[in-house]
Amino acid sequence: MSRIRPFRAIRPAEDKVSLVASRSYEEYSEEERQAVLKFNPFSFLHILNPGFKFNRDISGPERFRLVHNRYEEFLQSGVFLKDEAPCFYLYRIHFGQFICTGLFAATAVADYESGFIRKHEETIQKREDMFASYLESVGFNAEPVLLTYPNQAGLKKILERQAKKKPVYDFSCTQGNRHQLWPIQDPAVQAEIQVAFEQIPALYIADGHHRCASSALLAQNQKAGPDSKTAYFMSYLIPESDIGMYSFSRLLRDMSNLTKEELLIALDENYLISPPQQGLEYPENKHEFGMYLEGEFYRLSLRKKALPKEGGLHSLDSYILYKTILRPLFNIEDLRKDKRIAYGKEKENLFKAKEKVDSGEFAVAFILKAVEFNQLKEIADQSLLMPPKSTYIEPKLLSGLTIYEL
Repeated sequence: MSRIRPFRAIRPAEDKVSLVASRSYEEYSEEERQAVLKFNPFSFLHILNPGFKFNRDISGPERFRLVHNRYEEFLQSGVFLKDEAPCFYLYRIHFGQFICTGLFAATAVADYESGFIRKHEETIQKREDMFASYLESVGFNAEPVLLTYPNQAGLKKILERQAKKKPVYDFSCTQGNRHQLWPIQDPAVQAEIQVAFEQIPALYIADGHHRCASSALLAQNQKAGPDSKTAYFMSYLIPESDIGMYSFSRLLRDMSNLTKEELLIALDENYLISPPQQGLEYPENKHEFGMYLEGEFYRLSLRKKALPKEGGLHSLDSYILYKTILRPLFNIEDLRKDKRIAYGKEKENLFKAKEKVDSGEFAVAFILKAVEFNQLKEIADQSLLMPPKSTYIEPKLLSGLTIYEL
């Protein structure tokens, strides 16, 4: 049974929301970030990067303290306001032809600890500790965990009914995406939503594994009671049909002392190799990879004898690539720490991978087909973990749109 509850969000004044809301800090290039900080005094980036005010880089506990100070300044100046009553927040994103409709809510840490909220990605203890310390110091959470649930017709009807009302926010960002927000304050509607979520068999983390784990760690450290604020974390819950799944390419800096011919001969053991071609294409089928090497593109199709005999993790293309190519041929054991491997987002398109190989920065690129959501669920249901960078998931949420105070 999913335990969610409404909360009193801190959120931007209506006339400033388009100026305040920002993409994730890492999504900006350094040039973009500096331009926003210089020319937009209302950007949430000023809270995340408090050192800009002093023209210096600040890290650790001192940064956490100053993040809290900048946040307090936004509150005191009226850039941020606090809702008078607890709400769920219906949030709709339009990007391109894709529309995503979901709900900001406070979700129980206990559901994560019990395994009701299921994960597919390994977390790093050092990052968990750091972010838990950050949350405790700043006293708020501005980046929700993206959770998905199986499509539910009844819940969809409730949310669509609310979306017919006038939103409190309706704005577009510089990327061209449209954002709409409806606070749901009516206790009767809130109860309907909670009853609908009680029928959902499981929730799945789509994005935000470290944020979720850190919230659980904070609750443990504070010995949070079941009704305390830190016994919950802010989430954005969407039906699985609204998830966009994309892949990461693998780029290798060297050939591990293999020549092109030696690599092709080694690959021939497990793969059917298409004749080389000039054009680049995404793989069309599972267990099929693209490889760009020395100006030529090859399609690698797993031979029948090498097809996985088990499902779940063993049938995942990122795992197969690791087991049959990256580890045995390139001696890559640790996909997180090995400096010879890097990852490129599918959304950045194939040509960036090609450019990086052509420039000599990387020696070879492997292109993967996107994971299907049912594969993610199967692995999470079995309490297994995907290799790093197996999925790139959208939507990517704005920071500072709704804030959960701890």
